[in-house]
Amino acid sequence: MSTRGKRQHVRLSLALISLLLVNLPTRSQDTHGQDTRSQAVTTMSVDVKVVTLPVTVRDKKGQIVRNLTKDDFVLQEDGRPQVIKYFNQDTNLPLTLGLLVDTSLSQRNVLDQERNASKVFLDQMLTDAKDKAFLVHFDREVELLQDLTASREKLQAGLELLKTPQPDRDSGGSDPQSPPDSGNGQPHMHRGGGTLLYDAIFLASNELMKKQQGRKALIVLTDGDDRGSKESLQSAIEAAQRADTVVYSILFADKHEESNGFGHQGGGGMGRHGGGWPGGGFPGGGGSGGGGRGGGRYPQEPRVDGKKILDQISKETGGRLYEVSKRLAIDQIYDSIAEELRTQYNLGYTPDKGNADAGYHKISLAAKQKDMVVQTRDGYYAER
Repeated sequence: MSTRGKRQHVRLSLALISLLLVNLPTRSQDTHGQDTRSQAVTTMSVDVKVVTLPVTVRDKKGQIVRNLTKDDFVLQEDGRPQVIKYFNQDTNLPLTLGLLVDTSLSQRNVLDQERNASKVFLDQMLTDAKDKAFLVHFDREVELLQDLTASREKLQAGLELLKTPQPDRDSGGSDPQSPPDSGNGQPHMHRGGGTLLYDAIFLASNELMKKQQGRKALIVLTDGDDRGSKESLQSAIEAAQRADTVVYSILFADKHEESNGFGHQGGGGMGRHGGGWPGGGFPGGGGSGGGGRGGGRYPQEPRVDGKKILDQISKETGGRLYEVSKRLAIDQIYDSIAEELRTQYNLGYTPDKGNADAGYHKISLAAKQKDMVVQTRDGYYAER
């Protein structure tokens, strides 16, 4: 090739290179010395809702099944098949426990057993620095005895504070069957003045659990008889579901104890040992008055079935009901809960577009093998 031809070839090559450089995004140095594109880049932000489920599977003998995969399950939401995208048995996720103890007069003869078993349970469950627990007692008020902590010592000290409320000194010899507003001028505080079970679950879920990540469980020790809560049974369950919190109920009823308590009357309030409840206390103020929502019940009203109530709370949140008996002691129950929390499957899926509406969505999860029982929550609430 002649010298002239070579020069033309070089000019042509340089022209092509220049054309390519013009069409490439230019780069510039940002203030931190990093190489960034100066040309605008269009990005897409996609808000993907991932529903996570803690799942326990038991065989026909009641033993926990540990060797399943996502292909062993059939999942539906609102009757529509869903694809399981995430599945593991990761026990390293942080564990947040809430212990809710009924300290009403109906529990006074079993409180020592509950306290001693709870000490052992918390000691064996808080095995990692990220694991935390809190302690709440409820009777005619809901009180946070120990806020979230990883300290076993603080939790043990909180358990020592568990005690039943003292009878009202000003009630004198008044008839325990008389209504609280009998007009005798006495304060609205009477013996056994309430058992705020629903309020305790609502507050623990909404004020504490909702802010936590990882595995979350409430353990409720009670006879299941709510008296005077401002919140309803359904709103308590909904609060736990919105907080992705499993509720384990331990029915501990003193067979020899007949409570002479009244429904909770105004003034009991919500509190925290040494301070206020996180978030400023119960929404709307203190305890429920006689005319308020869920107001006080008198002893002559028919007693509710505490066992059925606790079973409903646990089933709808993915937990389990246990009943203390001669054959099943409370420490054995705690061992069973501990085993379950350590062996849960973590299942996740992204609802299809047909299920994108806000509100409650029903979940159905079953094992393909017919003789297995799957335990998980019944549904979830999608936010607007």
